[in-house]
Amino acid sequence: MSEVLGIGIAGLGTVGAEVARLITERGDHLAERAGRPIKVVAVSARDRTKDRGVDLSGVAWEDDAVALAARDDVGLVCEVIGGSEGTAKELVEAALDAGKSVVTANKALLAHHGTDLAKRAEAKGVALAYEAAVAGGIPIIRALRDGFVADRVRRVTGILNGTCNFILTVMRETGRAFDDVLAEAQELGYAEADPSFDVDGVDAAHKLALLTALCFGREVDFNSVHIEGIRRISPVDISFATELGYKIKLLGVAEIDGEGEQAGVSQRVHPCMVPISAPIAGVEDVFNAVTVEADPVGSGMLQGRGAGAGPTASAVLGDIVDIATGRMAPAFGRPAVSLAPAKAAPLSAHVGSFYIRLMVIDKPGVLADITGILRDEHVSMESMIQRGRDPMEMVPLVLVTHEVAESSMQAALAKISALDVVVEEPAMIRIVEG
Repeated sequence: MSEVLGIGIAGLGTVGAEVARLITERGDHLAERAGRPIKVVAVSARDRTKDRGVDLSGVAWEDDAVALAARDDVGLVCEVIGGSEGTAKELVEAALDAGKSVVTANKALLAHHGTDLAKRAEAKGVALAYEAAVAGGIPIIRALRDGFVADRVRRVTGILNGTCNFILTVMRETGRAFDDVLAEAQELGYAEADPSFDVDGVDAAHKLALLTALCFGREVDFNSVHIEGIRRISPVDISFATELGYKIKLLGVAEIDGEGEQAGVSQRVHPCMVPISAPIAGVEDVFNAVTVEADPVGSGMLQGRGAGAGPTASAVLGDIVDIATGRMAPAFGRPAVSLAPAKAAPLSAHVGSFYIRLMVIDKPGVLADITGILRDEHVSMESMIQRGRDPMEMVPLVLVTHEVAESSMQAALAKISALDVVVEEPAMIRIVEG
C-alpha cells in the first residue's frame, strides 16, 4: 500500500471534528477506497481543551492555522474555518503555493477568490476541491464536473439554503409569520444568532456563483449575483400562492443567454413561486435540491441534506479520497486559465411571469388606474384575485402576469406604488416553472 496521506485540519467545529472522527474511526475503510492510509496528523483550533468527541491525543496542534501549510507531514489541508478573508484565505493560499492539495467547505472564500485559487492550484499541479461548499451531502459538484461533461448546461436552479427552506415550509404549514418561525429555527440550531447570510440570500448566492462558474465555464463572479432574501415574505403571500397552485421557495437560478464566450449569464437569488407539481416544489424542511437543464441529457434533479456535520463531512471525505487516489480535476471543470471572463446578463433583461400583491383602498376607479399603468408598460394580466367591498377598507389585489420583461414590470410597479390608493409597497414574486 502507498505511503500515508497526512491530513491537516484547520477548524474543529461541528464539521471539522466530524471529519477527524470519521478518519480516525473508519481508517481501514477509507484506506481500502483510497489505496493508501489516510491519517489526521495535525490540527488547528482555538481551544485545545474542548471535548470534540474524538481522540486527538496523538495529533500535532498548531496555534496558527497557516502553519499547517508548512508542515512536512501534511500532504493535504482541510480548511473548515470559514470566511472569505483572514486566516482561511491565508491558509489556503499558503497550502496551494506550497504544493499541497486543499479540500474546503468554504463557499464564501471560493465565491470571492475562486478563480485565483484555482489558478494557484493548477500552477502547482495540486487539487482544490469543494464538494462540501455547495449543497452539503448532495454530490452536485461531481455530477456537474463529471456526469454532465458531454452536455451543454443551459440552466441550473437550486434550493441552496436549508434554513430558508425550513422557514418557508413552516410558514406555509402553520400560517405563522416570518419572525416567529425564524426564532424557532434559531432555537433548533438551523439559523445562527445573526441569520443575515441565510435569510438575506447571501449564503445561497455564494453557492450559486460556484455552480455558475462550473456550469458555464466562466470565472467566478459573485458580484454579479442579484440577491433578495425572504424577510418580506408574508403568510398572506404564502396563502395566495397556495390558492394559485404554487409554493414559495428561495431559489438560486443561473442561465445562459446565447452561445460562446460572448453569451451573457444571469445569476439571481430570490423568492420564487413554483408550481406545486414541479419536483423542486416537493423539497421541504432543511433539504436542498439542484435541478440542471442541459442538452442533450434534458432535465434532472438531485436532492438531499444541504447542511449538518454528517452530510458536510461526508462530502469532505469524498474529496479527500479522490485526491488520495490521484483523481484530480480542475476546480471548475476546465483549466482555470481557460475560464471565460464573466459576462453578466442584466436582471432587467429577464423575461418571466410575476405575482403581484397590492394593498389598496377599495374605491371606484382603482382597478382602472392600475390596469391602465400595466397597459402602458405592456404588462398583460393572466389572472386576478380581488377581495373586499368596504370603500374605507384596505384590501389585497393580487395579479398574475403573462411573461414580460423585468424592466417593464419594474417600471409599472414604480408607477403603481405612487398611486394614493396603494397603501403599502407592492409585493412582487417571480414565477418559475421549476
